[in-house]
Formats: sequence, C-alpha cells, structure tokens
Amino acid sequence: MDLIGFFLETGFWMACVRMATPLVFGTLGELVCERAGVVNLGIEGIMAAGCMGGWMWVYLGGSLWGGVVFAAFIGVLFGLLHSLFTVYLGLSQHVTGLGITMLGSSLSAYVFRMMLPRATTPPKIIPFQPTEIPWLSEIPFFGEIFFSHTPLTWLALAAVILVGFVLFKTPLGLALRMVGENPLAVEAQGLNVFFLRTLAVCAGSAMMAVGGAFLTMSAFDAYYIGMVNGRGWICIALVVFSSWKPYKALAGCLLFAGFDAIQMRVQQQAGMAIPYQFYLMLPYLFSIIALVIMSRKAAYPKALLIPFRKGER
Repeated sequence: MDLIGFFLETGFWMACVRMATPLVFGTLGELVCERAGVVNLGIEGIMAAGCMGGWMWVYLGGSLWGGVVFAAFIGVLFGLLHSLFTVYLGLSQHVTGLGITMLGSSLSAYVFRMMLPRATTPPKIIPFQPTEIPWLSEIPFFGEIFFSHTPLTWLALAAVILVGFVLFKTPLGLALRMVGENPLAVEAQGLNVFFLRTLAVCAGSAMMAVGGAFLTMSAFDAYYIGMVNGRGWICIALVVFSSWKPYKALAGCLLFAGFDAIQMRVQQQAGMAIPYQFYLMLPYLFSIIALVIMSRKAAYPKALLIPFRKGER
C-alpha cells in the first residue's frame, strides 16, 4: 500500500474534516463547560438526544435548520438539568453526568421506538447536501478539502473561531474562565457565579447536541440506536489533549479523525488477514498515546469539579 500517495489524496483529507465535525462540536461544548468549572459527563447522552431529536424533527416535516435548532434546544434542556444538580445543589459532577448519559441515550431510544414502533429499517430523510463555496472550492487541493462540505461542517469550523474569540477576547469569556479558576474572585466582583456556570453548561450542551444532529442530518440520512458510538467519551479526552484551548481542540479532532480514516483504508487493503476489531481499536489506541503525551503538562482549570457555595471561603 502506497502510504505517501494515500496521504496526498484529497479524499482522505476530506474524510478527516467530515469525520471530525461531530467531534469538534462535542469537544467545544465540553471545553466551554470545563472552562467554567463543570465536567459534563452527560455528553454521550446529550449527543444521542440531539442525534435523534434533530432527525425526528425533519422526519416529521420540519426543515433541516429547524432540526438543528431543535437539537440545540434539547441540549439546553439537558444542560439545565445538569446545572440544577451540579451548580445549584453541588452534587457530584461525575455521578450526575453519567446519569444524564444514561437518561439521554435510553430516552432517545424509547422515543424512537414509541414514534416508529413498526419500523424494521431506519426511515430516511433528505440530509444537508455538500455545497461548494464559489472561487474558494476551486483552489487546487485545499479548495476541495475545506470548501466542499455541508453547512454544518462550516458551522463547526466557525464555532472554533467564535468560542476562541468569546473565551479569550471578551469580558464574558474572562468571567467564564474565572468561574473555573477562582469563583470567589468573581463573586467579589458582584457577578453571579451560578448564572455564569449555568450559562456555560447550557451553551456547551447545545453544541454537544448539534454534534449529535450532524450524524443524522449531514453524515447519514437515518437514525439508529447507538450511532453516537462513544464519540462523546472521545470528546472528553480531546479537551484534555487540547489543554482547554479551542484551536488545539480542532487539531485534536482532526488527528483522531485521521486515525479513524486510516484504519478504514488499512482495513480495506489488508482484507481479512487480521480481525477487523484490531483496526477499529487503532484510532483509540493512538489517541490514548497522544493524550498521555500531551496531557502531562496540561494546566486544568483550578476550580474544576469543585462545587461553589455562596459565602464560603
């Protein structure tokens, strides 16, 4: 197999960008939550709920962009639930997050079965179609890779810029980062720590749900139970890999997507000589190695996982 030729193929790099899109949404969402001091382990369930909710909206006759908005709304609801238990009641963020993952995943499957009890094969919708940006898509090599995708991929790339700008260039971003570092200092400035953390969790959860919606409304045209397939857990690892920085998060998502694309091509070339489970394992193995290397010097938010109780010192 010609590896050099493989890496020069535009199809490989287009696949990397496409496969990284749901990871970008999920990783940015988790990053925003953790920057405010809240770990959201409910990401897997929130992505599953957004996945099913956005698809169901379109299947019942709604528009594609309406489905995206509805998925984000579902994410906000789960974010409010997570905030109620972790921000206001100060309960375990780990336990609450795992509970939301189980709730979101099981509720999505239940609603799907209730709405379509006789469906033997996943019903299909007309998803977002790849659209070329005039002039830019005609750039040799890079134009096809970056400017010939569906609108949700462009939205994910824009979200990286927007989250980076808000977090590091605006007073709101400074306040969100400070509630994850020193919430007592934020309280001393007269700001509401509970509101800021809730805002971050809801915004982050909305992005997670949109990442799930990408799977049914852009990458595929149908919903089936379990299609999130662990992407939420990968997003949590990618936040650490990125050192809580949006632009490094994008690089980490592309790296994992590249590993995934490589294993698919290697699996096709190698045939059945080695069990296919070995190739499925490779992206996760390489990601763990990269995570260990990159996270040794990662500076996590100092108030991460620490409940804030007003008036306590």
